[in-house]
Amino acid sequence: MSESEDRAHAFRETAAALRAAVAEVIVGQADVVEEVLMCLFAGGHALLEGAPGLGKTLLVRTLAEAMELRFSRIQFTPDLMPGDIVGTNVVVEDERGRKRFELAKGPIFGQLVLADEINRATPKTQSALLEAMAEHSVTIAGTVHRLEQPFFVLATENPIEMEGTYPLPEAQLDRFLFKVLVPNPDEETLVAIFERTTGTHVAEVPRVVDGPRLLAMRALVREVYVAEGLTRWVAQLVRRSDPSDAGAAPTAKRLLRYGAGVRGGQSMVLAAKVHALMRGSAHVSFADLERVAYPALRHRLIPSFEAEADGVGTDAILARLLAEVPRPSDRVEALAG
Repeated sequence: MSESEDRAHAFRETAAALRAAVAEVIVGQADVVEEVLMCLFAGGHALLEGAPGLGKTLLVRTLAEAMELRFSRIQFTPDLMPGDIVGTNVVVEDERGRKRFELAKGPIFGQLVLADEINRATPKTQSALLEAMAEHSVTIAGTVHRLEQPFFVLATENPIEMEGTYPLPEAQLDRFLFKVLVPNPDEETLVAIFERTTGTHVAEVPRVVDGPRLLAMRALVREVYVAEGLTRWVAQLVRRSDPSDAGAAPTAKRLLRYGAGVRGGQSMVLAAKVHALMRGSAHVSFADLERVAYPALRHRLIPSFEAEADGVGTDAILARLLAEVPRPSDRVEALAG
């Protein structure tokens, strides 16, 4: 076994241990947990959408317990202000009576930050997260403050149709590596949830990963090999999703106002590298790209008015786009393997 294969195997074992730790508390939702972990290992941020009561917040808390990272929570409400997120300079007085400014850090200075019900706050407050998510820093009174690494924002939102929600602006949605849909549990999962949450047993979540180990895993992700033909296929998908492009796919021309964009393609490639490592491979396959396409692109495709009138959602549009972009050849698949 080569060194790269050894490192990929170690990555897979750590990811599996972290997934098992989360399963001590979270019942079911295997795809949701996997997608959140892919964001974590890729160094991106995740947006979870689902109705209240589906365990979104519990998932984040459990992840924080399984990792030795500083956890903080921001509960978004209509009256939340940007300063409540990033902090502010306050006047303090020392023992000699001298006054000076001191930074009162906001909850954004955590390492694993839960932005709970982010779409209940106004757009102005939502935008306070933009710099932190993109630059891993915040600016307060003209001074730039770096955030401690690793830094990970996991935001939850209620479906936009629910009362009291504000849609996230496209610029902020684009900052999330994945948009993860949290489905309603089936009957068997509900039974297991009721049994686990109404009894006396309290699960103990083992510590699996610390900050330096997570940063090393993120560095390894960048080294994963992707065949040029697979990268080209992602580029073709991104271009053909743009309705203004001369080579746009028929679905894009009819059902989209805006396509995936550069960040969409970057997110797909990076997340596919993580997925490859999570299955123990040091090479990305086309199946890895297919697995990450929906969470990486669904929040970046902006439906046209025709699509909205016909009730065609972004996942359905994406399915049609994937069918209209030719798959890589068998030779490319062989090179990827």
